[in-house]
Amino acid sequence: MSATRAGPAPLAYRSYVLFVLVLVYTFNFIDRQIVGILAVPIKSELHLSDSQLGVMGGLAFALFYTLLGIPIARLADRVSRTGIMTAALALWSLMTAVCGLTQNFAQLFLARVGVGVGEAGGVTPAYSLICDYFPPKERARALSAYSFGIPIGSAVGIVLGGFITSIMSWRAAFFIVGFAGLLITPLLKFTVREPERGTLDPVRSDADRAAGAPSLLAIIAVLARKPSFWGLSLGASCASMMGYGLFFWAPSFLVRSFHLSLLHASLAYGGLVLVGGLLGIWLGGVLADRYGDERRGMYAFIPAVAFIATLPFYVAGVLSTTLWISFAVLLVPTALGLAWLGPVLTAVQHLVPAHMRATASALFLFINNLIGIGLGTTLIGLVSDSMRLRFGAESLRYAILGGTGFYLIAAALLIFAGRKLPRDWVG
Repeated sequence: MSATRAGPAPLAYRSYVLFVLVLVYTFNFIDRQIVGILAVPIKSELHLSDSQLGVMGGLAFALFYTLLGIPIARLADRVSRTGIMTAALALWSLMTAVCGLTQNFAQLFLARVGVGVGEAGGVTPAYSLICDYFPPKERARALSAYSFGIPIGSAVGIVLGGFITSIMSWRAAFFIVGFAGLLITPLLKFTVREPERGTLDPVRSDADRAAGAPSLLAIIAVLARKPSFWGLSLGASCASMMGYGLFFWAPSFLVRSFHLSLLHASLAYGGLVLVGGLLGIWLGGVLADRYGDERRGMYAFIPAVAFIATLPFYVAGVLSTTLWISFAVLLVPTALGLAWLGPVLTAVQHLVPAHMRATASALFLFINNLIGIGLGTTLIGLVSDSMRLRFGAESLRYAILGGTGFYLIAAALLIFAGRKLPRDWVG
């Protein structure tokens, strides 16, 4: 028999909690993505290659971000999620400021590792919190709204980094955004309450209500029997290789191929990410809530169609030699490339019971970020270096273009996942 424990918190407070979580996630991406616009002056001052920039922007961050995500999520399934997020926010903000003190590649690499260590505790607890504040029929939209932190944070980081660097220095940009993050830690700690776990989910028995967090191996065993989890995780990973790679390399592409100043490149790409990202993420969440309740596979089919649709727009936009045409065309795939967040994140939450969600999310993010952040940014840098003798400054254009092929692989994996979701869905 199924029952529901309690109703949701008042709408005003739930909206406030979501606002604070979006704000924290925004700083997560400001500190994560600001290095993309700062890559231009960093490369010049520290004499780095594209390969080194790719490793610093991708692997350095992803290494501990992915490895520590799982044990931190295990902790989040047992203790205060808001407490974990507060400590994580303070750490990654501090390490972002430390990036401004570095003098060579090794020091900058280690500082970015520190940012990754902090951000490892910033996301999976938030997914779990949102599921305990919003009922199932609203979760795709709530998780989509939470994911607004990605385009907002990326855009603010890109624009703010370009602006501060143009009037001060790239070191000052790291200092300012790092210390700004420290200032919002009390807001998270003292105003966001820790809700009861699974309070809005159907439960089958009193034993389910009293269930504590199971072992990591038990959760892995549950997910291992669900093919949809692997399709969702690997599909999102392939899409993230292009998504994160573009976040990092697009400002450099605009500077090299369109000869924009750092400030103008930051304004152009920041606007593209903000407008396209917000539209795409919200559209994905709305469509998933609209059609996913009747057909669970739509949580995977919707982003699969979006990924396929990105390809002609990316080819036209990246190959264009006219800035305004490139900008207008790339607005469409920027939106479509981020439409997966709400549907896929919601589906992952429903593959396990409530007391396994933070850990299941961490396992998903482990796969997604290790491949997406760790390989995507690095791979585009390596390909760009390998084609430099042939294409010169335009090598980055063709390296980015080659990365769009990962969207086809992502679509195929998500179609596979969509066919398995109805059987794997919990509740």
